[in-house]
Amino acid sequence: MNTLFEPKTIAVIGASRKEKSVGNGIVRNLLYGGVFKTKYCKPFKGKVYLVNPNTKKILNKICYANVNDIPDSIDLAIIAVKSFIVPEILKDCIKKKIKYAIIISAGFSETGKKGIKLQNKIKQYIKKIRIIGPNCLGIINTENNLNASFAPSMPPKGHVSFISQSGALADSVIDWAIETRYGFSKIISYGNALDFNETDFLEYLLNDKETKVITMYIESIKNGKKFIKVAKKVSKIKPIIIIKAGKSEEGKKAISSHTGSLSSNYEIYKAAFKQSNIVEANTVEALFD
Repeated sequence: MNTLFEPKTIAVIGASRKEKSVGNGIVRNLLYGGVFKTKYCKPFKGKVYLVNPNTKKILNKICYANVNDIPDSIDLAIIAVKSFIVPEILKDCIKKKIKYAIIISAGFSETGKKGIKLQNKIKQYIKKIRIIGPNCLGIINTENNLNASFAPSMPPKGHVSFISQSGALADSVIDWAIETRYGFSKIISYGNALDFNETDFLEYLLNDKETKVITMYIESIKNGKKFIKVAKKVSKIKPIIIIKAGKSEEGKKAISSHTGSLSSNYEIYKAAFKQSNIVEANTVEALFD
């Protein structure tokens, strides 16, 4: 997963000239470090390529009609197009031999039957290309100025990493971090978790030298047995602090409409956290305190 957080070349598919659009925000984040510049915003250290068949230039950078027109190998594709186009885009990425994709686009399992069908359609590609998302904010690595998300600013550098199923919460945490000068190493929003999930990122952060503490906001856990096994291993070396959403029936309903996840009985999670040596927080404020 090192290439995902330390790419040398990125293609933004769905790059846009339209200000305040997701496609434009992602481009600005990579080229300038953020839409709303702060002293923590610096340009991404690698190469950025833009893909949009309807325009030739965005922010004075050449736009390619298709990812396969780019005269360079690509480590990471950031996809921000309408959901029904995503399957064709993934086919193009596979043809280009891109190993990782972040699908920012929403309109999948969180929207109901049609979205579930579309998400199942892109599921067939995960053996050929690894995916974060869909329906996610994206990822941030402060160490190499990577803002592969549509969060409009970069937080200060630090040694805390935050894994969040909710993109909105991750975005709010970034705003708070800038205001309070609270440092982060990685911020990861993984949305519907079609492929990569909370356990995968937990395992990755175990060996990340820049991460000393792991914080998490989770709505559900995909594979309970694997999560407990990995968390037990990680918590011996790095503290894990979690806030669990959906403790009440109302919360469970909210989660289902948010990322299409199903949340089990909270007591099960509570027992799993205890077994895994995880510290549980009841509020976001308590999590970071």
